[in-house]
Amino acid sequence: MSVIESRTLDMAALISKAYELGEFINESVLVAEYKRSKSKVDENPHIRKIVERFEKAKERFEECKRFGHFHPNYHEALNEVHAIQDELEQHKEVIRFKDAEQQLDELLYEVSERIARSVSQSIKVPSNFDLSTGGGCSTGGGCSGKCG
Repeated sequence: MSVIESRTLDMAALISKAYELGEFINESVLVAEYKRSKSKVDENPHIRKIVERFEKAKERFEECKRFGHFHPNYHEALNEVHAIQDELEQHKEVIRFKDAEQQLDELLYEVSERIARSVSQSIKVPSNFDLSTGGGCSTGGGCSGKCG
């Protein structure tokens, strides 16, 4: 067997194991809770209306942000985004979703970190959240923590 064939088999085995690990994670209680809480948020008509308002406010803020703090409506638009975000974060369904999302992020980070550290201590591990703060806003409104 040539070196190239050996590497191809190694990669195929690694990819296969990665799929197995992904399936195992998908069958976990954390993923089930994440999906359940996401469905509750997505199916709640009141939350959907707030998310729509949030998206519109975010678009308005993005327009103002292009001109910076000197835009006459910059602070008003930013305050509106934060107010709607605060309104979203008051709903128990959103609170549960954010908690489930954070727990799943932490699990995926830990798995990634263990894999990386088994190869080398110097490999950087990507993360969707800052471990010191617990993450971005993650309200389901799609701002990805970039709303202010």
